[in-house]
Amino acid sequence: MGLTPTERTVIRRGPEKAAFDVATLYDVLDSSLIAHVGICDSSGQPFVLPTAFARVENSVAFHGSTASRLFKSLAHGSPCCLTVTCLDGLVLARSAFESSMNYRSAVVLGVPQVVTGDRELAVLESISEHLMPGRWSEIRPPAEQELKATLTLVLELAECSVKIRRGGPEDVPDDLATTPWSTTWAGHVPMGTTFGTPVADPHTPANTPIPQYIGDWG
Repeated sequence: MGLTPTERTVIRRGPEKAAFDVATLYDVLDSSLIAHVGICDSSGQPFVLPTAFARVENSVAFHGSTASRLFKSLAHGSPCCLTVTCLDGLVLARSAFESSMNYRSAVVLGVPQVVTGDRELAVLESISEHLMPGRWSEIRPPAEQELKATLTLVLELAECSVKIRRGGPEDVPDDLATTPWSTTWAGHVPMGTTFGTPVADPHTPANTPIPQYIGDWG
């Protein structure tokens, strides 16, 4: 199954970096821990909100406060733009113009839907497990009042685009042939997400072992 570009999602700048298969879209979403949701308020002022999220089948899910005017607007049918970016490295070219980044990015457009009841709890678990795999089963689930204070939304992956850059620099021929630029080190520096040593809070009983799943996060 492939992604069909629309007038709003067709990639015009660097079209060779576009990806059109759903598996790649899923990989980008599953590899990132944070999304940014863009929305315009009633006055037309745009806002971009960072949020935890998860892919749930062929949709992305995220949540916010029921007191948030922006999330209330989303709940009442306002369109949004959700973006995810995985920064995979820095590209060191022989010129400032050609220096770049390696990345995988996705853009999702649409109108999110509110989820409630048992489905909301399942979606919230998915978000938790995407961010902190293994944690949900040993912590207290949301209480009724906490659920009432939470607005959970899902956005279908119906109108999307994916853009990817990999590899080294694309220097102009003159820079490859002209000193001193031709003798300058160039290439790319891979990057990734790492976790530090866990630090227990003051209320954790002494000698409580660090959960195995934290070690599995890599």
